Amino acid sequence: MTLLEALKWGRAALAGGESPDIDAQLLLMQAAKVSRTTLLAFGERPLAPQAQAQFEGYIARRQNGEPVAHILGEQEFYGLALEVNPHTLIPRPDTETLVDLALALPEAPLRFLDLGTGTGAIAIAISHHRPAWQGVAVDAIAEAAALAGRNVQRHQAKVEVCQGSWFMPVRGQRFGLIVSNPPYIDPVDPHLGQGDVRFEPLSALIAEEAGLADLRYLVEQAPAYLESPGWLMLEHGYDQGAAVRQLMSERGFELVRSERDLGGQERVTLGQWQDK
Repeated sequence: MTLLEALKWGRAALAGGESPDIDAQLLLMQAAKVSRTTLLAFGERPLAPQAQAQFEGYIARRQNGEPVAHILGEQEFYGLALEVNPHTLIPRPDTETLVDLALALPEAPLRFLDLGTGTGAIAIAISHHRPAWQGVAVDAIAEAAALAGRNVQRHQAKVEVCQGSWFMPVRGQRFGLIVSNPPYIDPVDPHLGQGDVRFEPLSALIAEEAGLADLRYLVEQAPAYLESPGWLMLEHGYDQGAAVRQLMSERGFELVRSERDLGGQERVTLGQWQDK
């Protein structure tokens, strides 16, 4: 079997899925240890039997619904390759909106806090583009904190990783920016039984109060940990923008607004805090 023949077989095997072409490409590149350029330009090259067997195994796992990122063991986010595993959410392009907003702040050095960091994606991306900033990334799950630590080391990011629930590891500290992609899905949302989320930890996905409980907690608690002025930026569900804006405004945040993701959905709400 050549590379091109293997690619065609993989596409056909995954037909009907969300992205059979790109999935087959990524899995074949991993199994054959070739670049996309080699795969597309030199498709007549033979595929070694061991690589073919591995590719077939990857395709079988994908047919069972396992996320490509889990099969590969990594996912790209904001141009950075990150290790992933089933203990955390897989970084998604929509979350890059949050990084964009953080990087739109003045470049003067500041300390920032990433709560519920998971893979460390947000903190690492911010640190990569703002090397003068100092970051702290927190996650309650030991395996997630360890994973974030490995990704921080991989990219030599100026980020300290701590294990603990929300603000507990940073009591008494203040930051110029707090960011978070917290759980925000309603526990009864039917999408929890579909796609990649079936393989991701529910603790990183769902929140009570129709998905607003953790967002509400962060809005209530953040002022005690923000410098004056300081910014809070929260990712949320496509239909939660109005509710999060209301929470921030009622808490006393100023300049509150929501920004849309690549799909045009309200995805991040931010507000500025100033001590009264």
